Amino acid sequence: MANKRILVTGGAGFIGSHLCQYLLKQGDEVLCLDNYFTGSKENVRHLIGHPGFELIRHDVVEPILCEVDQIYNLACPASPIHYQYNPIKTTKTSVIGALNMLGLAKRVKATVLQASTSEVYGDPFVHPQREDYWGNVNPNGLRSCYDEGKRCAEALFFDYHRQHGLNMKVARIFNTYGPRMHPQDGRVVSNFIMQALTGQNITVYGNGLQTRSFCYVDDLVEALVRLMNTPDDFVGPVNLGNPGEFTILELANKVIELTGSQSKIIYKPLPQDDPVQRRPDISLAKEKLNWSPFVQLEEGLKRTITYFKTLR
Repeated sequence: MANKRILVTGGAGFIGSHLCQYLLKQGDEVLCLDNYFTGSKENVRHLIGHPGFELIRHDVVEPILCEVDQIYNLACPASPIHYQYNPIKTTKTSVIGALNMLGLAKRVKATVLQASTSEVYGDPFVHPQREDYWGNVNPNGLRSCYDEGKRCAEALFFDYHRQHGLNMKVARIFNTYGPRMHPQDGRVVSNFIMQALTGQNITVYGNGLQTRSFCYVDDLVEALVRLMNTPDDFVGPVNLGNPGEFTILELANKVIELTGSQSKIIYKPLPQDDPVQRRPDISLAKEKLNWSPFVQLEEGLKRTITYFKTLR
């Protein structure tokens, strides 16, 4: 198969930078597009100068013209601190950004993959979450800009597929962690590691018994590429995440153990609409992608802690 020319929006972000690196290694040409709101040129600095890599500063809210074979649409702030900073901009990025990428894919006959999120399930009544569950989402809460923006983007992708026959895929990404996470993104893994390494108290919201599932970034990138290259008749949505389920308190204690920190755990009120349970059913990913995550939480945390130590 000839090498492909691939556009990655949000390519200088945490997941995007790992995806760009993976695609280059398999011999593809990569156009990395980012406006650096949450992404960073540092995340892709090691790729600059690679003959197949091109870095473009651009906001997906504005149209762009380029000739590509595939588009991974990852552009959107994904942590509560960042997406609530400018909620209107977050919604515009999800919705208008999706429209622009769909329009581009339609014009150049590219396959386009939407990086959706487990947040489309909201605070779920069904556990674990399957793709046929419609979710329990607050349409006007503090998280709505992200949750409803991503839900609208999914609707647009499926409408373009039905109305125009567009080749597309939808991935619902669950909690992902690893090197190049933003140290101040407010997400639980980066929060706990930074607090532990700097000797601060570990901040647990609520009673710490709410659960999450944590997927190491290398596993997620492998799944995204496999999904993109499935036959045209499989479009998703498909859950991508690690079905291992841990309480937030278990995660806090594991980070303290692995860092050797003397930090103490303190408790604060649970934020509005924070999900009580979150775990993917990945049966569909196993069946259609022949994929399941490989890296266990302890090993992934060790690699992530090593990365965060370099930032101090």
